[in-house]
Amino acid sequence: MSVPSVGIIRVLTSEDPAVVEDHGRLLHERYGLHTVSRCIPDQPHGIHDDATHRRAEPKIVRLAQELEADGVDTIIISCAADPALDDTRAAVRIPVIGAGSAAAAVALSLGRRIGVLGIRDETPPAVAALLGTRLAASMRPEGVHSTTELRTPEGTDAAEKAAADLVARGADTLLLACTGLTSVGVRPRLEQRLGVPVVDPVLAAGLIALYRRTA
Repeated sequence: MSVPSVGIIRVLTSEDPAVVEDHGRLLHERYGLHTVSRCIPDQPHGIHDDATHRRAEPKIVRLAQELEADGVDTIIISCAADPALDDTRAAVRIPVIGAGSAAAAVALSLGRRIGVLGIRDETPPAVAALLGTRLAASMRPEGVHSTTELRTPEGTDAAEKAAADLVARGADTLLLACTGLTSVGVRPRLEQRLGVPVVDPVLAAGLIALYRRTA
């Protein structure tokens, strides 16, 4: 590759190039990053429970090795659960950024009481470990159990309601703990409606990748 690129690992399997590339396209538009996006196989509903998390981990490591061999100089695992992050870092020689831990780091720089909005009842462990006592509350949108369910009008409405509930409980900053929320574009609406910073995990990971380029 003539231009250094960021490899984006999508944990949602799709045959639609627009779906696979939407996070990379966002990072190019926002930060000017050149990206290469690929998805792991055989997970059409992404990662949404312990079993799908475990199944995804070896696939992520293999895909990261393939991206490194193809010449990318940084990898982003585009999932807020940071699946296989440590194993992937051990398997390649280039920096690997987890979207969840990147989002937690940005959220900590913006607020004191962080509300986490995701697709599981519990906060992703990688996020919770970093937020520590500044984790105010965690919520899952009603009726949503996977990233694909966020792509419906009902799923988006439920996400916006859950976000409002987190702010009502005292959160002064929101962290989107599912990169599927990036794909449906809820962050600007939430910030406008709720008046608090909303940290998008894909944008946070891209910010870290950009810092590496310019530092």
